Amino acid sequence: MAETLNLEFEKNERQPLHEFTEKAYLAYSMYVILDRALPHIGDGLKPVQRRIIYAMSELGLKATAKYKKSARTVGDVIGKFHPHGDTACYEAMVLMAQAFTYRYPLIDGQGNFGSMDDPKSFAAMRYTESKLTFYADNLLSELGQGTTDWITNFDGTLKEPKLLPARLPNILLNGTTGIAVGMATDIPPHNLKEITSACIRLLESPKCSIDELCEHVKGPDFPTAAEIVSPRSEILEIYKTGSGSIKMRAVWEKEEGNIVITALPYQCSGSKVLEQIAAQMQARKLPMIEDLRDESDHENPTRLILIPRSNRVNLDELMSHLFATTDLESSYRVNLNIIGLNGRPQVKDLKTILKEWLTYRTETVKRRLQHRLENIQERIHVLQGLIIAYSNIDEIIAIIRGKEEPKSVLIKRFKLSDKQAEAILELKLRKLAMLEEIRIKEELKELENERELLEQILDSKQRLKTLIRNELKADAEIFGDTRRSPLKKREEARALDETDLIPTEPVTVVLSERGLVRSAKGHDIDPVALNYRPGDGFKSASRGRSNQNAVFLDSSGRCYSLPAHVLPSAKSLGEPVSSRLNPPDGVTFEGVMLGFPDQHYLLGSDAGYGFIAKLEDLYTKNKSGKSVVSVPKSAKTLTPTPISDIDTDLIAAISSSGRLLIFPARELPVLGRGKGLKIIKIPSAKLKAREEYVIAMTAIAGNCSLKVISGQRKLILSAKDIEHYRSERGRRGNLLPKGYRNVSRLEGDMKK
Repeated sequence: MAETLNLEFEKNERQPLHEFTEKAYLAYSMYVILDRALPHIGDGLKPVQRRIIYAMSELGLKATAKYKKSARTVGDVIGKFHPHGDTACYEAMVLMAQAFTYRYPLIDGQGNFGSMDDPKSFAAMRYTESKLTFYADNLLSELGQGTTDWITNFDGTLKEPKLLPARLPNILLNGTTGIAVGMATDIPPHNLKEITSACIRLLESPKCSIDELCEHVKGPDFPTAAEIVSPRSEILEIYKTGSGSIKMRAVWEKEEGNIVITALPYQCSGSKVLEQIAAQMQARKLPMIEDLRDESDHENPTRLILIPRSNRVNLDELMSHLFATTDLESSYRVNLNIIGLNGRPQVKDLKTILKEWLTYRTETVKRRLQHRLENIQERIHVLQGLIIAYSNIDEIIAIIRGKEEPKSVLIKRFKLSDKQAEAILELKLRKLAMLEEIRIKEELKELENERELLEQILDSKQRLKTLIRNELKADAEIFGDTRRSPLKKREEARALDETDLIPTEPVTVVLSERGLVRSAKGHDIDPVALNYRPGDGFKSASRGRSNQNAVFLDSSGRCYSLPAHVLPSAKSLGEPVSSRLNPPDGVTFEGVMLGFPDQHYLLGSDAGYGFIAKLEDLYTKNKSGKSVVSVPKSAKTLTPTPISDIDTDLIAAISSSGRLLIFPARELPVLGRGKGLKIIKIPSAKLKAREEYVIAMTAIAGNCSLKVISGQRKLILSAKDIEHYRSERGRRGNLLPKGYRNVSRLEGDMKK
């Protein structure tokens, strides 16, 4: 039994598995590439599209016919020519009917064929009806004129055209997309008049360059009025290399202070754009937009309304941000991968595509003319036989009446061909009238003139080119239209920074003694008079704008940054700064700074040292902060104070013993970090024992007053009084009057 099985097995073909799988996968890949996914340069169609168009023409669904159910067409296609799924076939059919998908639709659909917002929302094929468009005639009009090769269908029972005899380069006019095995194609649509103009230029000047052809072909032309904003140089590079990307941008206008979007990029959904904008609004990234509306209707397919919060919003900057962050600006991949006349897929440049198509068109026209010439010659031959019959009508009638085999006698007697004899025998009696003979002679003369003209065209390359050029011009007049997608030169879209998106309203940031922070709108509030938690009180405040960064200084000399707009409202009692940062253990927050990046602040420690720093040098993204003020052991930083003018401002420092020293701010250096210089002299022994230290420092504008606060008592020193305490930096200072030496705070007047 085993021997018998072995003998039978040896009769079968044996092949290594890796060889079999390699060949099988290669065969499958070639099938997908050539017979499913990629278009042919001749008619610009994939096999399923070609079969749909041909099947509809066979059903008589021309542009002038009545609509028929789409299910009827799909049934014919998959039953006769394309044995695949009906859903995929119907979807391919729907795409060719969508005016927002195809630049020049091939199918005229009646019913729900989808919308721009949702192209796949089309109704089932049992509900919709369809027929061919007039544009489809340019693919089919020459089909029965010997212009194409015919192949058998999948079961060998029918014939179908290998290619359609397209009169226009549909491959570029409607474009296509497809994914095969290891390769893909992305061909954008173009304007018919521009492409035909380039074809005519190439016919007349075969050696012209791609740059010269691009004088006619400005760029792709999508079925939308959105702008193409790709630079001219990039578009030229695409046509030279066959690959690249095209960038499109929505069209908008100002209407009563609102933004009205009237055109969206190709295959861009208006509802999706509104969702993207709404998501940014919910995330508080678009505070300048108050509301969104979609007013699109039948008359205005795209009308999206964006309502700004105020008339102070810069609409150009806002739209630039939306272009950068939403589908209002989209890029489209271009890959001119086409099956050429040699039957192989290849990425081709513009000139190669047009040149190959013109070769295909020239061969098609030759076949059409040759087919017509053969028909004319056959008809002339028959007419010549009929004229012989009319000249010898009596004898011919006698032969027909008297002979059993009149056909052979007629052939021998009048030297006729079999076709001529057959035509004579099939003549009806009423055709023997004299007028009919005159008509035959006129027809013969016309046909002989047409034959002569056809022979002249076929024998002359120049006449053939002229015919093709004239036909291209005629078709361009019939099917051509103006460009829909304008080419514009626009600035690069730029997304706004987070600080740019925040409304720039005045705020006052308040820090309490326990390190609680809050932000109040406006500059006219009194931070001392705010409510504080029991045992807590006012520590520091700084005024600025909501789109600025607040800088906090801790007792160890480290600085931290937080955006002012994220701080809790002053309506609350605040929250700890440390909850948003990672400060070292045991430190306290001594002050807050807010302002423009070039704002100067006085920084120092209670050891009597300090310097002036720019606010931008104190910014940090590190939640652990960065070291700025070098603080001696057992000392701590003082509350920072703003400096309005280094050249004219004065610095006031007061020690715990009640000594006040005032000196010019210009005597202190501007540093990014460090210990600084001595501001007021304190005996080192007293400082070390913490018997004496600096209580507070502040800045005073020139010729302004200084307020000294001691508990509930306040002493205001006028510009004249200040002179008594004014000296050089680093001096001991003069004692304040009795009763005011136990100072808790200094407030310098900065109003000049």
